Amino acid sequence: MRQMFLCLALALFAAPAAADGFEPVREKDRFLSIVKGKELRIGLYQLSLKISPDGSIAGRALGWDINGKWSWKDGYFCREMDWSGYPIPQNCQLVEVKDGREMRFTVDQGKGDSASFRLR
Repeated sequence: MRQMFLCLALALFAAPAAADGFEPVREKDRFLSIVKGKELRIGLYQLSLKISPDGSIAGRALGWDINGKWSWKDGYFCREMDWSGYPIPQNCQLVEVKDGREMRFTVDQGKGDSASFRLR
């Protein structure tokens, strides 16, 4: 079971980054305007997240709740979360957007793995 948690945690923010039409989002206000009223989704994991302007994150994955908090620091989205008792440690991530319909988060300020979410 813990192995499945680890796989989902990596999916929450994992897979090599590439250019392919994504543009960096460096400003908090722009980020908030993109996610306003939308869910971030990865269908494979039944993962949906809502990011609120008050710094909270809420959602579900594989039937379990996700809660967390976020802040914007030096042009990066910094978050920490809990997935039904499984902590996902703080990490500051590069945010990129494509066509206003996809958002990609790349861990370690853009130096690590990434995950792409559909915006719905």
